[in-house]
Amino acid sequence: MQQRPFKQVDVFTAQAYLGNPLAVVLDGTGLSTEEMQHFSRWTNLSETTFLLQPTPEAAAQGADYQVRIFAPGYEMPFAGHPTLGSCHAWLEHGGVPQKPGLVVQQCKVGLIHINQAGGRPAFAAPPLHRSEATPELVQALADALGLPLANIVASQHLNNGPTHFGLLANDHAVLLGLNPDAAKLNTVLSAAGISGVGVATVQADAPAAGLIGRSNREARAFAGGGTASTAQSSGNEEPTVEVRFFFDHGRAIGEDPVTGSFNASLAQWLIAEGHAPAQYTAAQGTCLGVQGRVHIHQDASGQVWVGGDAVTCINGTVLL
Repeated sequence: MQQRPFKQVDVFTAQAYLGNPLAVVLDGTGLSTEEMQHFSRWTNLSETTFLLQPTPEAAAQGADYQVRIFAPGYEMPFAGHPTLGSCHAWLEHGGVPQKPGLVVQQCKVGLIHINQAGGRPAFAAPPLHRSEATPELVQALADALGLPLANIVASQHLNNGPTHFGLLANDHAVLLGLNPDAAKLNTVLSAAGISGVGVATVQADAPAAGLIGRSNREARAFAGGGTASTAQSSGNEEPTVEVRFFFDHGRAIGEDPVTGSFNASLAQWLIAEGHAPAQYTAAQGTCLGVQGRVHIHQDASGQVWVGGDAVTCINGTVLL
């Protein structure tokens, strides 16, 4: 065992202790998968990351570092708040990207681009595979969540590494009042092979999809093929989307304070189907007493960027 540089950061918030915490071991060299998993279980956070040198192949493609992401009970191929939080910690620790203003992270799903140019870091949402759900699964999830079928506007299987399920509801008060049956929800998720289910509402008077980000000014600002565009919002950043996400973190069903991977797939789905505008801010964690903010923007090429702030709360070393 040895002392390794370590940070604990709060992600999707500009104010400490109001977002989603992440443990970051800044040098995971020599640690086995079992050792990483054991430490992740010990931290008792939704995710813990370990930073490593990129593989030679990934480095040749521009990767600045490699990250391995662990929930307390399993390793994850990709996750959003560990992506932004690990990038924040790596830069703060002295990391210098190969390309100024653009950090390239290697993880299990491939290379993730994290743009720094707009003042708020944003990652490019990975490719999304989505499909329609059976009425039986929607009914089972609704029953487990305590969500009346009459309040469900749309539903979708969402897979961008993690396998999620999305439900769009039409009543903000109903969303905030959800009190899932954890045992029933665990049974449904396990049977369907889904790691978590998210429910969202879109403010009724939010701008129509596609209207934001299509003016000449916005097209110029967000041009660049998806690698140099900024996700810094240019207008009102008051949340117009509310999100709650329930998942199996390896011990039991819980509610996540802020979920970057789900917000990424949710945005790709909602924007594509015309349920949400091409730029919006989502609130998550309201029912947990936190104020997570996820900033979404689809650029002129169609790439969705997921932005969020991060703050370092603990800085030191860990014995591993």
